[in-house]
Amino acid sequence: MTAEVNAQEGTQKTEVVVAATAQVEVPQKVVEKEEKLVVVEGGDVKDPKDEESKPKTVEKSSSYKEESNFLSDLKEFERKALNEFKTKLEEAILGNNLFDKEEPKKKEIEEEKKEEGAKESDEKEDDNRKCEEEVEVEKDVSLWGVPLLPSKGAEGTDVVLLKFLRARDFKVNDAFEMLKKTLKWRKESKIDSIVDEDFGTDLASITYMSGFDHEGHPVCYNIFGVFESEELYQKTFGTEEKLSEFFRWRCQLMEKGIQKLNFKPGGVSSLLQVNDLKNSPGPSKIRNVANQFVAILQDNYPEMVAKNILINTPFWFYALNALLSPFLTQRAKSKFVVCRPSKVTETLIKYIPIEEIPVQYGGFKRENDSEFSTQDAAVSELTLKAGSTTTIEIPALEVGKTLWWDLSVLGWEVSYKEEFVPNDEGSYTIIVQKGKKIGSHEGPIRNTFKNNEPGKVILTLENTSNKKKRVLYRYNNNNNNASF
Repeated sequence: MTAEVNAQEGTQKTEVVVAATAQVEVPQKVVEKEEKLVVVEGGDVKDPKDEESKPKTVEKSSSYKEESNFLSDLKEFERKALNEFKTKLEEAILGNNLFDKEEPKKKEIEEEKKEEGAKESDEKEDDNRKCEEEVEVEKDVSLWGVPLLPSKGAEGTDVVLLKFLRARDFKVNDAFEMLKKTLKWRKESKIDSIVDEDFGTDLASITYMSGFDHEGHPVCYNIFGVFESEELYQKTFGTEEKLSEFFRWRCQLMEKGIQKLNFKPGGVSSLLQVNDLKNSPGPSKIRNVANQFVAILQDNYPEMVAKNILINTPFWFYALNALLSPFLTQRAKSKFVVCRPSKVTETLIKYIPIEEIPVQYGGFKRENDSEFSTQDAAVSELTLKAGSTTTIEIPALEVGKTLWWDLSVLGWEVSYKEEFVPNDEGSYTIIVQKGKKIGSHEGPIRNTFKNNEPGKVILTLENTSNKKKRVLYRYNNNNNNASF
């Protein structure tokens, strides 16, 4: 379908062609033209040529890159460290020395047999055979579904080992000890089976997975504001037992997110974390919990977070940051992005496509959305210059068809209205949404219209501010399931 955009500041008319039924890959990015737009803090846009900006389809962008896991891209000292790590790990697994044991299992069984008295020879043979099988199982060590025995040649082994090496600055002995401790912790805590445990629904509002960022990382949202409720805080953290259960549940969510990853060279092998601090309790209440969980993540999930985005940061965050800083590696600190409440959408959209951002954060994603899916319509973007008026025209040529649209202006502070204009000049224009001024904290707009004659829906935006605005929108008129 075609959306026609009129820039009333001048006489320019531009057509934007958007395939409503085209397959839209998730995630997407902005396709930059020769006259590149530079986004600065606060969502303002600089136009190097200061020309009227034309609408464009929002597709996948490369906002940041992870370090390569291809051997050919590694530096010489990194390849050397990886080879040493693999040799050390191979010897430990084959020698059954990866896990510390007080005594070999076979000797334990033999001593028990002597104490109990003589047993039938065939029973001893069975016990010994079982013992040998257990030893063999120890050699079949894996982590996050990836075999760790280097000689097996699994494609993801190097990727996993590089995570531990990078977490320890490519110091082989330190990385090896870290891996051993992680495997021991997972074994003792039964982490490999944690995804099947049922923790109920009480914790579901605290942390959840939703969508993917521009690079394909699964996005995890952590909502700290729920702990403003003293009742929920005590219910979650009131006792050591409850705190331990919370950590276990949080590890379960981490493991579920890891199941979405691809531990092959070139694959997406880490998550994006969005931490919402709106209405969260002060540092005195969450410091202990935060310290303990940071330790669990850093010790057992190295390089599993591509970015940590903190949104709606309150004034006390900087005090908490000073408290947590000693517990974070320099590498971990470099992954933090902090934004104020007024910059949430502008910040998130740099890393996450707007159709993957939940509506409460200014995005288009709604729970159980039956009006839009990733196959329905691409997101288009235009720049609304200061002091200008722009219209977006959405065709509605098929009579009785239901038309849906989403629209958001980063920073808002514009006047906005919607109307349906029939193709027949003798028919009357229908006001869909009366003109109104929309403030800076307004969320995205979704509206719908069902036409009784051919025409077009016109969305009009007037920017009376002295700053350029980014306008993002999409529409869909192929929803045959809607009824009114």
